Amino acid sequence: MLTGGIAMVTGATSGIGTATARRLAKAGAAIALLGRDRARAQALEAELGRDKAGFFAVDVTDFKSCERAVAAVLERFGRIDILVNSAGVIFHGTALDQSFEHWRTTMAVNVDGVFHMSRAVLPTMLAHGKGAIVNVASDWGLVGGTRAFAYCASKGAVVQMTRCMALDHIKSGIRVNAVCPGETNTPMLMEEYAARGLAPDQGFAESARGTPIGRVCQPEEVAEAILFLASDASGYINGVALPVDGGNTAA
Repeated sequence: MLTGGIAMVTGATSGIGTATARRLAKAGAAIALLGRDRARAQALEAELGRDKAGFFAVDVTDFKSCERAVAAVLERFGRIDILVNSAGVIFHGTALDQSFEHWRTTMAVNVDGVFHMSRAVLPTMLAHGKGAIVNVASDWGLVGGTRAFAYCASKGAVVQMTRCMALDHIKSGIRVNAVCPGETNTPMLMEEYAARGLAPDQGFAESARGTPIGRVCQPEEVAEAILFLASDASGYINGVALPVDGGNTAA
């Protein structure tokens, strides 16, 4: 499905990013693993095969770091066909009690990170006349959520950035789409449960009660949606924000 393709995945050392790297590799792509956790990345690199995967350290909040990562990927693989912006953070709070530090960090990673990586990759995609960018937003980028002020704002921005980039580059062979997962079984969700004093099984049960489908999403399910949007199977799809949320936004 992606045989011969080159995919960059940010946040590749955890959660949805790791599942996506595995799924795109299984579909035939070579994978540039972008992140900051070298040990996890090297383990994933070994799992996927060092002939098909490589780790590139990056700080997505720093544009120069993103530029250097893109240059290194191009030197290693020769081109970039797919960018998956999966790096993200969440801090809980309302507009009154969200700390300024957490607000700035959320925007720096979730919003600036998508902007920086996309800006760094677009020139090479435009030069080749083809490319796909898939941004990991959230169902909370489509609807509101309680005590997630900064996160909801950041993911809403990602949805709008996706639409704008899609329209700006639609005639240049570049497709830009987003996935909007609901609560997904990732280390981020486990940290949220722990912060609330919930054991994983308690957290899963609570999340299931609040989701029409009655269970938490698995990262592999999000990765399947990302694969679809990154591949030519979705060639006429551009600028969408695809919910992968068990019916949350339908309700």
